[in-house]
Amino acid sequence: MKYGGGMNELPYPSDLTAAQWALIEPLLPAPKPKGRKRRVDLRKITNAIFYVLKGGISWRMLPREFAPWKTVYHYFRLWRLAGLWDLIHDQLRDQVRVSKGRHICPQRSNCGQPKRGNAAKGGDRGYDAAKRTKGRKRHIVVDVLGLILAVAVTGANVQDRDGGQLVLKGLKDRFPRLARVWADGVYAGRLVEWA
Repeated sequence: MKYGGGMNELPYPSDLTAAQWALIEPLLPAPKPKGRKRRVDLRKITNAIFYVLKGGISWRMLPREFAPWKTVYHYFRLWRLAGLWDLIHDQLRDQVRVSKGRHICPQRSNCGQPKRGNAAKGGDRGYDAAKRTKGRKRHIVVDVLGLILAVAVTGANVQDRDGGQLVLKGLKDRFPRLARVWADGVYAGRLVEWA
């Protein structure tokens, strides 16, 4: 099956539907007014990025029907450095909150217990002797709907209270209505005093 035949054609489960693309497309950067004309289809680039991330494959293993892997990675990196992925996430989260009858800015949230994560390469890794785990920990703050407000990824050797500080830092600036955060017991002690 040739990729890109019709817009209703979804050859991979990671591809965006027309409705999903309609939400994301306006958030992507417009072509620069000067310089070369953009020769790539941003929907195909976005689908290629999701294919890599959802499938857990390396960039170099991207199927040939997508743009060359270096082009796809270039856009992924460019958008990451520009904060575009955070913007897309935050806008979509806000739309879901409003559709559920909630205020865009939450008043309450939950700070989840750190989870062990052994993702592929890169980032801090460590060993938590108390839990006998190696790798990484994810510290996540979600709203009452379970939508992500903040994430901090640390090496497993970082104390839970320190990871909690990382994930909570700056929440009040981003969510001024946030008045209460429920947290797991591992965050008790000095973190509560700090907060």
